[in-house]
Amino acid sequence: MLDVIKIAGRNLSRYRRRTLLTLLLIVIGMVAVLLFISVTGSFKSMMVGQITDSVLGHLEVHRKGYVASIDTLPLNLNMKPSAVAKVEEALKADKAVEAWSPRIKFGGMFSNFTETTSIRINGVDPAREAATVPLLPGRMIEGAKGGTLVEKGQIVIPVLLARGMKVKVGDTVVLVATNRDGSVNGKTFVIRSITEGISGPGGRDGYIHVDDARELLRMKDAEVSEIAIRLRDPAQLDRVSAALKQALGATSSPAPGQAPGGAGAGEGRPGLEVHTWADLSPFASLARMIDLMTVFIKVVLVSIVLVSVMNVMVMAVYERIREIGTIAAIGTRPSRILLLFLAEGLLLGVIGTALGTLVSLASIYGINLWQPHFAFGQQQDLVMAPTIAVAQVVTVALLVVGVAVLASLQPSWKASRLDPITALRHV
Repeated sequence: MLDVIKIAGRNLSRYRRRTLLTLLLIVIGMVAVLLFISVTGSFKSMMVGQITDSVLGHLEVHRKGYVASIDTLPLNLNMKPSAVAKVEEALKADKAVEAWSPRIKFGGMFSNFTETTSIRINGVDPAREAATVPLLPGRMIEGAKGGTLVEKGQIVIPVLLARGMKVKVGDTVVLVATNRDGSVNGKTFVIRSITEGISGPGGRDGYIHVDDARELLRMKDAEVSEIAIRLRDPAQLDRVSAALKQALGATSSPAPGQAPGGAGAGEGRPGLEVHTWADLSPFASLARMIDLMTVFIKVVLVSIVLVSVMNVMVMAVYERIREIGTIAAIGTRPSRILLLFLAEGLLLGVIGTALGTLVSLASIYGINLWQPHFAFGQQQDLVMAPTIAVAQVVTVALLVVGVAVLASLQPSWKASRLDPITALRHV
């Protein structure tokens, strides 16, 4: 086999220009694919991290129907204390869960005593919220950046609201909200911090202490709108989501016309729903588009390799028909001729893959040294830091080598089946 490889290498070197052009095409394709995967993959991971670690968490649990009506933040679809206890019991039993944070979400009016605008408020337990979305405290661009996220009597507001209402840290503002019974209540707050803008959900959210939220809404029970969950390993998302759905499946609400707690109450409609961040964020559509584009560019790479290698091998067979006839006439077996041409395609794939991988890794390293900055949505000064996993490099490399060998198969088969007498007469 080693002799076959040596002969194949010598044959490729006989046609240097054509071989170099083919290798160049393979290298360009490899670089395009690996750079695209590294840049878009890193961008996707960064944005998903921003969304999950700053706003949503990896999972959220709601009462059935809440997410479908989330634009109105319905207080009548809050989870009751018994449902909250059921969820927390399931979360404590799963070691993959790192932290969770109960929240009360509601819409209100924000006033600086001169102007008024709408705001979406999150009533949170500061310590539990910081543990669930650890990037949130770091998003403070003005005001307190350390210590407790928010204390009683304080509010954290987004930068868009602060600029629009012309308020700053330390100013006193008023929140006005309507509770579930329709009565209106107001409460004054001091602005503790201002958060930077973020793309997607959470771009206009304010934060107050959960006790202030209950006081403002005149809640008698410790009900919550949602429970955000953080996992130790995001790769466990699907498993934990399925486990939670199974564990909470027994939690149900009364069927229409059935009294709560009455006979057959456990046979009502499911009362709780589990949603992943992808179910709640519009960025999930962009993430799926990135995955689709990655598949598309891999198809382009396959096409480049297939066409370029097949073209080289077809020309090689055509130009060497008399040579093939000669070696066949002296007793070379067809299988040996087949292996000879397959080895040429294999060498093209291996050499092109090796060069393409080296150039790609050097380019990725160079981009990380350069650290170009870019903006996305409301977020500014993001740093591009492309990375690529070894498994992705190996997958693309094997794909290229496999396609190169596949492209050589038909010309190699044709060469091995040539009749020696006919081949020797070829001009």
